[in-house]
Amino acid sequence: MTTAPLDAKYYEAAAPRSLGERLTAAARDRIYADFLRCCAPGPETTILDIGVSDVVNDAANVLERRYPYPHRLTAAGLGTAEAFRAAHPAVAYRQIGADCRLPFPDRSFGVATSNAVLEHVGSPANQRLMLAEMLRVARTVFLTVPHRFFPVEHHTAIPLLHYADASFGLACRSLGKAEWADPRNLILMSRRRLAALVPPAETARIGFTGLPLGPFSSNLYLHIAQGQA
Repeated sequence: MTTAPLDAKYYEAAAPRSLGERLTAAARDRIYADFLRCCAPGPETTILDIGVSDVVNDAANVLERRYPYPHRLTAAGLGTAEAFRAAHPAVAYRQIGADCRLPFPDRSFGVATSNAVLEHVGSPANQRLMLAEMLRVARTVFLTVPHRFFPVEHHTAIPLLHYADASFGLACRSLGKAEWADPRNLILMSRRRLAALVPPAETARIGFTGLPLGPFSSNLYLHIAQGQA
C-alpha cells in the first residue's frame, strides 16, 4: 500500500505549481546562497542534511537539487524516503529517530545543516538537543527556520494573526487547522527564541534569509563555526 510522505502536511500551503510553491522555492534559493556564503564548502567537505523531505517538488531539498558534489552529502530523515532516494541516488541516506541522538560519531562531518525542521521538534528541550547533536557531529552548523514575523505564516497561510500566540490559536481553530497551534507540532520562531537555544560556550551568527523584507524577512538562519570567535 502506498502511503503519503510523513512530511506532506508541511507543503499544504505550497501546492504544486502554485504561487506558494514558487515563493517557497525562491526563499530556499536564497537560503542556499546564504549557506554557501556562510559555510564555504569545498569539493571535499562532508555535509549532513538533517530532516530532508520525501516530497519531491521545486521547493523541497534545495541542497540535494543544487549542490555540485552530491556524493559528499549524507541526508537524514524520519521516513524510509523512497521518493527522495530515487530522486537523489548519489546522496547517502540514513533514517533517524525523532528526538534522539544522531547515529554518527563525533565530528563525522564538516558541516551539519537543517532547513525548516527545528520548529517542529516539539519543545525547547528537544530543540536544544537537536542543536547540541548537530554541534557534536560537525565542526560547522547552519540551520534555518521560518521567521515568525514574516507577514504570512508559512504552514497555514494565515496573515498577521500569528504574531501573537492567542490570535494564532484562535485563527487555527476557526479555520480547522488546530494542529498548528499545538507547540508539539509547531513552535513559531523569532530571533530571541533562536538565540536562547545556543549553548553559552558557542558564538552564533543569526541573520535574515529567504524572501527579503528586512526585519520581516521570511526566514532566519543560525550559523556556528566552532573554534571561531
